[in-house]
Amino acid sequence: MILPSKFQDETEKSDKPSPPLDVSVAFPQATPASVFPPSVSDYYRFDDLLSPEEKTLRMKVREFMEKEVAPIMAEYWEKAEFPFQILPKLADLGIAGFNTEGYGSPGLSITTSAIANAEIARVDASCSTFLLVHSVGMLTIASCGSEEQKQKYLPSLAQLKTIACWALTEPEYGSDASAVNTTARKVLAVSRVMVAWQPIGISMGVYDMCLRYLKERKQFGAPLAAFQLNQQKLSLMLGDIQAMTLVGWRLCKLYDKGKMTPGHASLGKSWITVRARETVVLGRELLGGNGILADFHVAKAFCDMEPIYTYEGTYDINSLVTGREITGFASFKAPEMSKHSRL
Repeated sequence: MILPSKFQDETEKSDKPSPPLDVSVAFPQATPASVFPPSVSDYYRFDDLLSPEEKTLRMKVREFMEKEVAPIMAEYWEKAEFPFQILPKLADLGIAGFNTEGYGSPGLSITTSAIANAEIARVDASCSTFLLVHSVGMLTIASCGSEEQKQKYLPSLAQLKTIACWALTEPEYGSDASAVNTTARKVLAVSRVMVAWQPIGISMGVYDMCLRYLKERKQFGAPLAAFQLNQQKLSLMLGDIQAMTLVGWRLCKLYDKGKMTPGHASLGKSWITVRARETVVLGRELLGGNGILADFHVAKAFCDMEPIYTYEGTYDINSLVTGREITGFASFKAPEMSKHSRL
């Protein structure tokens, strides 16, 4: 069948890819997340609790993420790819390995590590997860590896010339960590604390984005920030962030003093992720239709929160770990098996 030239032209046009959406033209009142909003979520001045060194590192990480990662994160997220070209500059921050010590590792305190991790997650949770898993791999080698392994791997890992991966469980067992066939000598409880700071950072970024958006975007002749319901949602989000931050900070201090228990770490991780989930949901509601576009950050954060709710112990398992500690009963194992649990 031969189509008339008029229809052939139209068919050829339809086969061509559509040009990318220019968000600044489509939504002239709203600045996209590629220009990341200023940090405005520290309402109770948590920054006052930090040392000068912690504040300096926080700003250094924040500036890197806003300048180097924010402009490209939506593009890579939609392609399901990681921007490996940022690794040299990420390595220059000197935080790979976080609290791992020696062999070129930074040896940061857990508080400093958590703050840096939250700043990364504020802009991009994928980068935060990348560095967390890499650092847990480094910490495992530093804690359990031979001297030969430490000298061989840790220096290049600290410079991000080599990338670590880490296995948490086995395919057949999932959350039933006491049933896995592989064993280890030490539980790395610190990783649960670090993961708890990811949703704190994500929530900060969502709040920052929402506040700017509501001030810029106008409906019914006024900025969206002027409407009562929107202000109420912003207040709920801000309150959650203050509470999450202080719980996370207290966990770090308990760890530093050697007083943190598995129940402490599990309660912090489970409670913070629930609050962060609520915060991100409110943010998605505040942005309306733009809340499902990657260009405005919140849709990406909404998706990023789901795996964090699950990994490093699901919400339910973490709740039961705390429950076991406060009651003395292990509800996720038969009584005769609970004494073998390594959770």
